[in-house]
Amino acid sequence: MIDKEMEQLEHNIGRAWDLALKMGLDPFPVEFEVVPASIMYEFGSYGLPGRFSHWTRGKAYYRMKMSYDFGLSKIYELVINTNPSYAFLLENNSVLENTFVAAHVFGHTDFFKHNAYFAHTARNMIDRVSASADRIRQYEFEHGRLEVERFLDAVLAIEEHVDYYTHIKPKDEADQPAKPAETEYDDIWKLDREYRQQQAMARRPASRKFPKEPVKDFLLFFAEHAPNLEPWQRDILLIVREEMLYFVPQMQTKIMNEGHASIAHSRIMREMDLSGEDFVNFATLHTGVLSPSRTSLNPYYLGYTIWQDIEKRWDNPTEEERRMGRQPGQGWAKVLEVRETENDVSFLRNYLTEDLVKELDLYLYRKEGDEWVIVEKDWRKVRDGIVASMTNFGYPYLVIDDADYRRNSELYIKHLFEGQEMDLNYAEKTLAYVYQIWGRPVHLETVFDERRVLLSFDGEKNTRQVLDDDDEEEDN
Repeated sequence: MIDKEMEQLEHNIGRAWDLALKMGLDPFPVEFEVVPASIMYEFGSYGLPGRFSHWTRGKAYYRMKMSYDFGLSKIYELVINTNPSYAFLLENNSVLENTFVAAHVFGHTDFFKHNAYFAHTARNMIDRVSASADRIRQYEFEHGRLEVERFLDAVLAIEEHVDYYTHIKPKDEADQPAKPAETEYDDIWKLDREYRQQQAMARRPASRKFPKEPVKDFLLFFAEHAPNLEPWQRDILLIVREEMLYFVPQMQTKIMNEGHASIAHSRIMREMDLSGEDFVNFATLHTGVLSPSRTSLNPYYLGYTIWQDIEKRWDNPTEEERRMGRQPGQGWAKVLEVRETENDVSFLRNYLTEDLVKELDLYLYRKEGDEWVIVEKDWRKVRDGIVASMTNFGYPYLVIDDADYRRNSELYIKHLFEGQEMDLNYAEKTLAYVYQIWGRPVHLETVFDERRVLLSFDGEKNTRQVLDDDDEEEDN
């Protein structure tokens, strides 16, 4: 960008900030940086600047960069949930495009600051991931890059299996590993302590289930209880877990957050002193962002439409709603209230109405043979189907049910089946990664073709056993 354009952009961003405050938003302060496409897509592939390196980041980078180079897609902005927040703008964008993006960013940072699901995220996450990356680089120097990458492959294969409500759950001290006080004689007594711990495990009563309750947080459980891991490996598990927990609120509120930011940019830009040509260009950008799709949900469009409907309904309550105490003119106050307390699941369940389902032409569909067929248009079933698809973000809901299966320290995992079958081949490959971390045979109980199936990996081969018929077993 030339100096004159940069000055105009700075002026526009300041004006957009003032308008954001005027409309009742209260965003974090934002530091903007204009960067070339290569940097934007590097940050996009890593999710956060300064994260540890892994081959999956490079894969994501080249996929996004190639799509940009061929004109198939474009990242307009990247905003980081920190305080102050950081936002990156593309240097090839016009002043109008980057003003549009800045207005959108203020909606995001207002949401980051006020939504309850972001309350426990680390607001200094860039510093934390940089420190974690330094530690991993040190582990690569000490243990070899291939060894560290091999372990990271295993951890990243199961990174989504964390419990994002851990902070509100009291810990069961009975399930915590013994942590004797550190002394200068620890090295001398280390072998003796390990022997005593092994003896204690052997003497544990048969009725003592471990863990006492099913555990959803695989990464934390493995970091605390996997029997043969080195300290650096436990640290990597906790690093990946911390970063995953940072991203979870964004996954929980994608529709709300993008819709809220879209409301912000639309109202801020309409108040800007735009020329006729710029206003037409803005309308084109706005329409492009909110264009509905025939085959998938556009979170910008869906969220924006629901927010508008909430405001309209609370501004103009029905006679029945007035009798119930709802006062007219409370639409924007209701929007700000909802943005503080809901996530996507509750947002859709509470505010995706029959009229909106019809207006948005929402339906459920599936593939039958070679064709996609609409299978449901009843608004309640459509709403509930969309909500169900968001359960656990679409990942199978797995829990560690027994970490001492067969009294042999084997790991037994249960799939809390909710109607969506797993890809068994993919699951078996993932079990090999779980074995790499746990160090003992691992088992996964799931449902396939309406029958309970047990997938197992013993370090050498995968087996499948139909639990309804113990004689039926298949070696792979």
